[in-house]
Amino acid sequence: MSRVVMLVHEENGRLGASFPDLPGCTTVAPDADSLVRKAAEVVAFHVGGMVEDGLDLPRFRSLSELRADPDFVEDARDAMVVLLDVDLPSRAVRVNITVDENVLKRIDRAASAAGETRSGFLVAAAKARLQAAE
Repeated sequence: MSRVVMLVHEENGRLGASFPDLPGCTTVAPDADSLVRKAAEVVAFHVGGMVEDGLDLPRFRSLSELRADPDFVEDARDAMVVLLDVDLPSRAVRVNITVDENVLKRIDRAASAAGETRSGFLVAAAKARLQAAE
């Protein structure tokens, strides 16, 4: 999970979000709840595109670091500053694991029934378990 600084602007009853460390990444929504949800999605999508294109990801600066940046201070003058927690995609890494053969067969059947790959199924299961542990 990464924390990304988001600037929220209001104009004509609509809310817009921008991200100082992701130039060009923006979204709009009619209300705050929708904006937060859409913001997390657009940041993940934007970063996913950068990963696919082989681009270096920016270092997400802390709020105190951004407050030392005159451009941020100017941009944030008429905005609300929000710290957005986002599960960012990253480069896939191949791993080699050992699994009991019968468990692997069960995983494959469950993944197939869900229309997923083995890897996708295992990652989703691991994420669910990690989230439950938090």
